[in-house]
Amino acid sequence: MNAASATASLMLDRRAFLGESATGLAGIALASLLSRDRLLAADTGPVRPAIDAARPYAPRQPHFAPKAKQVVVIFCSGALSHLDTFDYKPELVRRHDMPMPNAPEITFQGANGNLVKPLWGFKPRGQSGKMTSDLLPQLGELTDEMCFIHSMTARSNTHGPAENQMSTGYVLDGFPGMGCWVTYALGSECQNLPAFVAIPDPRGVPQVGPNHWNSAFLPAAFQGTPFGADRPIAHLARPAQIPEGTDVATQRFLRTLNERHLERNAGDTELAARIASYEMAARMQIAAARVGDFSDETKETLDLYGVHDANRLKGGFARNCLLARRLLERGVRFVQLFNGAYAMGEGVGNWDGHKSLQSQYSIHGPILDQPAAGLLRDLKRRGMLEQTLVVFVTEFGRMPTFQRGASGRDHNPSGFTVWLAGAGVKRGFSYGETDEFGYRAVRDAATIYDLHATILHLLGLDHERLSFYHNGIERRLTDVHGHVIRGILS
Repeated sequence: MNAASATASLMLDRRAFLGESATGLAGIALASLLSRDRLLAADTGPVRPAIDAARPYAPRQPHFAPKAKQVVVIFCSGALSHLDTFDYKPELVRRHDMPMPNAPEITFQGANGNLVKPLWGFKPRGQSGKMTSDLLPQLGELTDEMCFIHSMTARSNTHGPAENQMSTGYVLDGFPGMGCWVTYALGSECQNLPAFVAIPDPRGVPQVGPNHWNSAFLPAAFQGTPFGADRPIAHLARPAQIPEGTDVATQRFLRTLNERHLERNAGDTELAARIASYEMAARMQIAAARVGDFSDETKETLDLYGVHDANRLKGGFARNCLLARRLLERGVRFVQLFNGAYAMGEGVGNWDGHKSLQSQYSIHGPILDQPAAGLLRDLKRRGMLEQTLVVFVTEFGRMPTFQRGASGRDHNPSGFTVWLAGAGVKRGFSYGETDEFGYRAVRDAATIYDLHATILHLLGLDHERLSFYHNGIERRLTDVHGHVIRGILS
């Protein structure tokens, strides 16, 4: 029998055919398992961290060596005007009260008016000579620590969706906050406090409220815990009428019942998260009380932040900034600190300056300036900036024109400013540029996806691989977009 006949005979042999098929299917299965466990060479597939439901906050390894270990985000709710703070445009000053060439006839709220120069003077600050506004003079003094991105863009010109995108990556509701993604990926170095803390403004919450710290489809354990210096965690202390021994015995009995139920319902992440949260609450009864007790802080530190300022709102935000530092130094992984709230109405308690920007910002500026500058100064003098990334954001920018018939600027997602400081980013550096009026990003335009990719990169995480499988989709913080902004990395 020649070779061709032997091959034909083998193909026609039923047992040989079935045997070869079984071997082929086994090879396919093996390749799938190796890919799932990321054991194939040059694997670029999704990375889903292994989570122990009983220890969801246990520290986990990053994808590669990180530059930063912790993050604090200062979120100015209401869309802080870049043109009146950090993005100086001489041409805007020269053409004050003139029509903007090729301007849109209608902006978000109505008819567009003329160009209006910054309402506060700008001057060079620091060794870098960066031009910043007198609205925020103390933050301006720290420009040598900051890395500005002047070409940020957003997908929406509406506050709610834009807030969603800045914190979750998506304009729609129902997606996890970036702090949730970070703690899902890395866990926490601190087992006595939450891994992710959201600190609302003393005036209230931002427009989309808990969306900023909601875990959505991620395991419930990774949602942020909201509390502030003047609003401690609710229901943390043991009721006075319950003896300590009874409380401890009740906790032990409840844990036994929960563990038995979990054994019968393996994979119930909601129950596992609830058990973990109860255990965390027990530990926090001591730790949270201590982190909010400023009695061990020096007068010099309290004055640095402005804790005892006569302005009640400024003092409240100052205490929140000091709380943020105390959380970070105790190992909390991610802190999101909000400045501005919506319960008081448009522009009254937030940066949404449509109708009377100058009078409103004159109130908001001092509330933000000294406390936020105090936080940055305090982190630096304690050596904490070496491992902490500070991110200063708002949901979009504002127009270089005033709204017709008003004394304020309308929404502008086409170009605005955010800045970073600390671990892994250049100091005294400006990246990107808007046009001569500050209207549109024209050089090195960046997206919120890019910003999120960069934050994750500095934490040692690959934004293209960090994922969670949900409803048949490998979900990512950056969706299918985003590039690390390598030009700002130190």
